[in-house]
Amino acid sequence: MDTRTAPAIPSSSSVLHTLIVGAGFGGIGMAIALQRQGVREVLICEKASDVGGCWRENTYPGAACDVPSHLYSFSFAPKPDWSRKYAPQPEILAYLREVVARHGLAPWLRLNTEVSELRYLEGEGEGEGGKSDKSGVWEARLDDGQTLRARFVVTACGQLSKPLMPRIPGMDSFAGVAFHSARWRHDVDLRGKRVAVIGTGASAIQFIPQIAQQAAQVTVFQRSAPYVIPKPDRPYRAWEQRLFASVPLLQRLSRGWIYLSHEARALAFTRMPWLMAPYRLGFERNLRRQVPDAALRQRLTPDHPLGCKRILISNDFYAAMGRPNVELVSEGVAAIEPQGVRAKDGQLHAADVIVYGTGFAATEFLTPMRVRGRGGLDLHAQWQGGAQAWLGMAVSGFPNLFMLYGPNTNLGHNSIVYMLESQIEHVARCMRGLQQRGQASMEVPPQTESAFNARLQALMRRTVWSAGCTSWYQTADGRNPVNWPGFTISYRWLTRRAGLKDYVLR
Repeated sequence: MDTRTAPAIPSSSSVLHTLIVGAGFGGIGMAIALQRQGVREVLICEKASDVGGCWRENTYPGAACDVPSHLYSFSFAPKPDWSRKYAPQPEILAYLREVVARHGLAPWLRLNTEVSELRYLEGEGEGEGGKSDKSGVWEARLDDGQTLRARFVVTACGQLSKPLMPRIPGMDSFAGVAFHSARWRHDVDLRGKRVAVIGTGASAIQFIPQIAQQAAQVTVFQRSAPYVIPKPDRPYRAWEQRLFASVPLLQRLSRGWIYLSHEARALAFTRMPWLMAPYRLGFERNLRRQVPDAALRQRLTPDHPLGCKRILISNDFYAAMGRPNVELVSEGVAAIEPQGVRAKDGQLHAADVIVYGTGFAATEFLTPMRVRGRGGLDLHAQWQGGAQAWLGMAVSGFPNLFMLYGPNTNLGHNSIVYMLESQIEHVARCMRGLQQRGQASMEVPPQTESAFNARLQALMRRTVWSAGCTSWYQTADGRNPVNWPGFTISYRWLTRRAGLKDYVLR
């Protein structure tokens, strides 16, 4: 549905309470939190034609979550009838659409609308009833040239929203069809085709087993072998779904148990890498069981410490790599040519289709949106050495601007939805407190932001992500602006403890 003319949109002369950028888990959850506080002047701008974020974009075969369903959902909107322990993409997207419908958010949505620029206007704006308000507002420029103004801006763009295309000579010369896995071409029939897959990340290990059942030949180009451990997945039985629905406490207990079991893994990632040993054993058993060829097993064995890069879960990836119509190329890609992919050993691998499973530009926060704060401060210029924010949410020089799933709030062990709910509660509480005090703006002091990030990066150096490998968690100079180097419960404690006392109010 397209809600460009939804009634929640203000006139060009009025000022919204909050503009939310993005309609994934973060944007939807933020809107519901404000709705519960009685705030009505809210607008969610979404560049696509539907809600869902990465679950709308990633429709490749086999797409599914790697966090159990009962935990990868809002705590205030449980779903007792998840089909599986690990929900597939269509079911997660349907869940988000249902949450939007249940909470009546359609009038708050403006779809097919991209925010191209955010600019803080100091001493401008118009208050309630047309009275002059010199406190400052945010002006959002849309892709169609229109502008909106808002007291608060909350960005909920996600870290996995910008597909990353590799830089390989000759990419434009390919005579066949080529696409990124996050832009899957469902109109391309892979049956009987020769398919080249570049990359073996989290998306690729899900779609390779699916397309291997259709294509005549699948050639997988691997730059670095990932650790793939078994996925404890299974369908929920009908009686289990009925029980969860009739006794909600059971689903809360299931969610709690899943949370605690995943939270315990933080010790291995951030404090005690030797605790990775059981996962290493699981990886080795999985590989031996599914790949009988010793030479192929060797090439599928990573050369970096477990956990240094994202740990992947799958029950069919290794089996697919052993199929007679699947070939693994680990020599590296030299170039793309009209007829296929040439490896660095000089061999040309013919292909009709190329699928880039090369992940996302996770360290490029808020791009390509331009963001200018107080005094014309350019956010991306300020972030040239790597993105950072206080609690991953607020940046000095940018009053009343909050980021959900911002710098250093990604996880390697638990559910990002839990982190988002921690952030949403903090932002909503601070907004409410600011207005109760009669203040207009709040801004984190530079010393607070810098001290927080100095401590954070010191902790990061102790984690397994700093064990010497390169990954999408890192910038070119090795800094990690992506992950949270601790427990999610400690992050929630920090966000609950933090409040207006930590901001400069004006």
